[in-house]
Amino acid sequence: MKEKTKLLYLIVIYLIAYFMPWDHPTIRQSGLEAFMMLQEYAREHVLTCLIPAFFIAGAIAVFVSQASVLKYFGAQAKKILAYSVASVSGTILAVCSCTVLPLFAGIYTRGAGIGPATAFLYSGPAINVLAITLTAKILGWRLGLARAVGAVIFAVVTGVLMAYIFRKDDASRTAGQIYAPDDENKERSLLQDGLYLLTMVLILVFAAFAKPSPGSAGIWPMIFAAKWYITVFLLIILGWMLKAWFTREECVNWVESTWGFMKQIFPLLFGGVIVAGFLLGRPGHPALIPEQYIQSFLGGNSLSANLFASMAGALMYFATLTEVPILQGLLGSGMGEGPALALLLAGPALSLPNMLVIGGVMGVKKTAVFCVIIVVLSTIAGMIYGVITG
Repeated sequence: MKEKTKLLYLIVIYLIAYFMPWDHPTIRQSGLEAFMMLQEYAREHVLTCLIPAFFIAGAIAVFVSQASVLKYFGAQAKKILAYSVASVSGTILAVCSCTVLPLFAGIYTRGAGIGPATAFLYSGPAINVLAITLTAKILGWRLGLARAVGAVIFAVVTGVLMAYIFRKDDASRTAGQIYAPDDENKERSLLQDGLYLLTMVLILVFAAFAKPSPGSAGIWPMIFAAKWYITVFLLIILGWMLKAWFTREECVNWVESTWGFMKQIFPLLFGGVIVAGFLLGRPGHPALIPEQYIQSFLGGNSLSANLFASMAGALMYFATLTEVPILQGLLGSGMGEGPALALLLAGPALSLPNMLVIGGVMGVKKTAVFCVIIVVLSTIAGMIYGVITG
């Protein structure tokens, strides 16, 4: 079946190359936008976001014991603890919907329950302190507050629904497995493992720290100015940890695990970015589906406007913080506040590249249900907010 799938992909690519009318101006522009978006992604997100995230995922898979994952995120773990940790993880990880993928793949393949794992998958990009702060500053405090509250609630509700719907699958994943306790004879302590992972998380946070908007007050501009000094300092600390605490064999296993995640995720991710760029283009750059055509469906607070905003947000790729200026322009063009919230809740957590990769990790059925839940919840939240603010 796998070889047949590869053959099908090759046939589809051939047919597109053969029949696509590249001499048409719109198609040419869309093709250019696809590769411009890929270039933008490669320049702005791969080295500072994805690569650190892949190494964190590799470390989770190699150094975090299955017993530890199952204790906090497993299907049999205490629900309050599991969902509490998973639903607020985005306050620590300022990542986009694609950067969170290797982290999600790491904990899910290590034995995390589908509920806590998908709560983490949603909260990672959705509950971003800097993005929520920027939303409140530029789009208004009410929209910023609604985004923060809605994101935390969504993470828990989504995880609970996924756990209930796929409870039999979770049970079958854990059935027959032996969960050995942590190896008491290992040389490193739990504190050392925790500091090692924390250092890599901090490297991800500071390397990917986005430039604050002009005129921003407080600590954010200071952190941005010092981000590379902090990142280099953390890399030196990480290097010392690896030399002092880890054997050569462990480091090799870590790199091999990281490479395994890269091979699985990068092709799907880049393919999805190209498709998204071809269909939707970058902000301010028209592609196959014109921006004004999308904007015309987003006025008011109707069910159709909120549903369209949720679905558009779910398909479009938003790098961290880019959703704020996009929405600023859409609101200025007549977009309703209800659809704006719907797009804010669905957009950062989902994207076409994100969906393709999730499907490769947990299957098409679970991915489809996860996406439907997010779109439905975003639509409902948008309508409620539109009524309150209207």
